[in-house]
Amino acid sequence: MTIGLRLDWRLDGHGWADCTVTDLHASIVLTASSITSAPEEFLTALARLTVGEMESRAQFEAEPTAYRWIFYREDEHVWVRVLELRDGSDHDNKGTELWSSQYAIDELVRAAIRCFDHVARTYGESGYRGKWGEHFPRTELEALRRLWNDRRHLHSAQPGPHQPRGGER
Repeated sequence: MTIGLRLDWRLDGHGWADCTVTDLHASIVLTASSITSAPEEFLTALARLTVGEMESRAQFEAEPTAYRWIFYREDEHVWVRVLELRDGSDHDNKGTELWSSQYAIDELVRAAIRCFDHVARTYGESGYRGKWGEHFPRTELEALRRLWNDRRHLHSAQPGPHQPRGGER
């Protein structure tokens, strides 16, 4: 069950998008330019966390400003930080933290999948390409969805603390 994380990716002119991040505590809007593969980078960063990486990053370029997502995973939770940087090549310590929060990994991944499923329904893949200037990140979205489903099935198949393990009765 979600506790309120919502991601919204809205195309705003050719090659520009606004990503709104909302939870129970705050809401921010980040701008992304198509000069980099922001959606693909974001979805890939979440896929890496899903398979167990402890830290992952993604960056949205807003020419010249950049928004850097930093994800730290601990067990089943992910601490998310979003920094605003004057230049995309700046070190983290030069950034201003715009938002940070902690989520269960399932909630974070679910929010991203819902976001990009909504984008596909809203624009269609050809409409997306026409507005963004690049292909819809179908490969990255489906990879994340598959990894997340595999992870959920693996966890649901594992015995809980009061369930017998294979062969035990």
